[in-house]
Amino acid sequence: MKKLILFLLLSIVCKVNAQTEKDKSQILSILDQQTKAWNNGDVSNFMKGYWESDSLMYIGKSGVTYGYNKTLENYKKNYPNKAAMGTLAFDIIKVNFIASNACFVVGKWHLTRPEKGDIGGHYTLLWKKINGEWVIVADHSS
Repeated sequence: MKKLILFLLLSIVCKVNAQTEKDKSQILSILDQQTKAWNNGDVSNFMKGYWESDSLMYIGKSGVTYGYNKTLENYKKNYPNKAAMGTLAFDIIKVNFIASNACFVVGKWHLTRPEKGDIGGHYTLLWKKINGEWVIVADHSS
């Protein structure tokens, strides 16, 4: 009986861990796709990692912005062309699953911009699995 219980517990742990690794891989892939879109000057495709909802929250130096469309509008206003966008690089510091459908990612971002000067900072992204897809529901970048 003890062996059966141990086997069942190990099976559950292995399945949960495998799911977490798959989810982590999906999130990192989305971040990679976002980086490529940004570096191609494509803000609209960069935004595909975000939750397309009025409840999306973006926190930056200007305060809190709500909504996918407003966030997209702000990105386009603040980064009107490829020169302003520069070349984006992410450095992932931590990926932490806080539930089976929620994760936060902490990292550094850096824009190399020869004409405008380099900028960078840190970010925390809150991810949620909605309808089987991982999306950023809150972004705090500074």
